[in-house]
Amino acid sequence: MAQTIEDFTSTIHLQDLWEDPYPIYRQLRHHRPVAWVPAANRYLVTRYRDVVHLERHPEIFSAAEQDSLMIRVMGRTMLRKDGAAHLRERKAAEPALRPRAVREYWTPIFRKIADELIDGFYERGEADLFTDFAGPMAARSLAVVLGLHDVAPQDLQTWSQAMMDGTGNYGDDPAVWQRSDAAAGAVDEAVDAAIASLRSAPDESVISAMLRADDPLTPEEIRSNIKLFIGGGLNEPRDVTAVASYALLTHPEQRTLVTADPARFKDVFEESARWIAPIGMYPRQTTAEVELGGTLLPAGARLGVMLGSANRDETAFADPDAFDINRRDRAHVAFGGGPHFCLGSWTARAQVGQVSLPTLFRRLRGLRLSDSEPVRLGGWVFRGVLNLPVRWEP
Repeated sequence: MAQTIEDFTSTIHLQDLWEDPYPIYRQLRHHRPVAWVPAANRYLVTRYRDVVHLERHPEIFSAAEQDSLMIRVMGRTMLRKDGAAHLRERKAAEPALRPRAVREYWTPIFRKIADELIDGFYERGEADLFTDFAGPMAARSLAVVLGLHDVAPQDLQTWSQAMMDGTGNYGDDPAVWQRSDAAAGAVDEAVDAAIASLRSAPDESVISAMLRADDPLTPEEIRSNIKLFIGGGLNEPRDVTAVASYALLTHPEQRTLVTADPARFKDVFEESARWIAPIGMYPRQTTAEVELGGTLLPAGARLGVMLGSANRDETAFADPDAFDINRRDRAHVAFGGGPHFCLGSWTARAQVGQVSLPTLFRRLRGLRLSDSEPVRLGGWVFRGVLNLPVRWEP
């Protein structure tokens, strides 16, 4: 680099990251894999092996970050706790999200939702798959899984986006705080109503599991954690569905492979989550002085764990910027790792890889991108396709 790495990091702006973070990540991985970035007010950890290392040492790289934006928006969720406190809350929700529950109970419901959504727009011959399918599919599925049976899917999408914007509000925009606070309050009201209903009529949902756990969660704990689920549990499957659809529509040779063998939609899911990680960054904080990636970090250092960068690390993935369902190096970190590995990973894999994508490409004959407007992508804390106009032969 002609300029020093310090000069480079001082020129990084949040808008640059939002528009296209990958060239910036590449420079950081090569020259300062753990670098202080003033605009983010934290050290960005961009290399795959450093991300894996810190997740294996939660006693040093703590999830309980002080002044966390997530805590500001959602309260103290299990994701911002470590050790026994984290495990207690995770175990309470776990029964509703285990592979058997997903396979036997939730997957048939996901299939019904997917078909109903497609039925609603099929005859038009055109749609925006982001707004007409990926978002509503994720929202309706999540409402059922969580036990928020009386919440409208559009409300869930609005609340999710507002809270996710809040957790990524590193620019401290007051309008973003206003929206996220309003959304958090609305979620609290919906959760309280669901708790009252599920106490008398329990079901297979996450809230019901939290109420019936050996050590039941308090209403406050349930409210905070449901906010967490509404964020990641809607954002991640929505964005992987849209990104995967976009990837197949722009890589016809790989679409042909999947059409010939629909079992390969599971490969499409995994590669899409690696290629454009829907959760691109999450925070950690050091509990002691420690060296990471050649940088000496003081105790209390605030870190940004850059999954979006780690999943494109040249030392971990061959030709990492390419979308390739045939790649052999598949150990991505889109779901995080260690004790905080994503609790909803099995649900997301079933909803997207086993239901949403196969149903879309089976039912929408001649599915192709529309020329009505260009496809847009954006984000760095959360990243994905922002629109996906398509046509097909009804």
